[in-house]
Amino acid sequence: MTIVALETGDTRGIGEAICIKLHDKAYTVVANYGGNNQKAADFTERTGIATKKFDVSDFEAIAAGIADIEKEFVPVDVSVNNADITRDGTMHRRDFVRWDAVFQTILASCFNTRRAVI
Repeated sequence: MTIVALETGDTRGIGEAICIKLHDKAYTVVANYGGNNQKAADFTERTGIATKKFDVSDFEAIAAGIADIEKEFVPVDVSVNNADITRDGTMHRRDFVRWDAVFQTILASCFNTRRAVI
């Protein structure tokens, strides 16, 4: 039986380590990323782990991304929410747009992912 795990949060650093660990435990892993297409392609070539690009802060984009994964594989069984962005700055210099981008990527993406998987 195939168990599909989705990791959000890129194909480098912690995201890469999570993907490789799940892959080593015989999960079919799909790594979500939001940025560099070449680095994602290099990751897939190096590890054999599939990658899918979609914005986890966008409810509709992640629903479409997970639907795409489920068409190619089977329904997602496990989601590891590892997505993060940094928009550093002191509070008095940080505007709402920067704060909201962090909030949507780190926290709202957990809801978006879990809701789409369920």
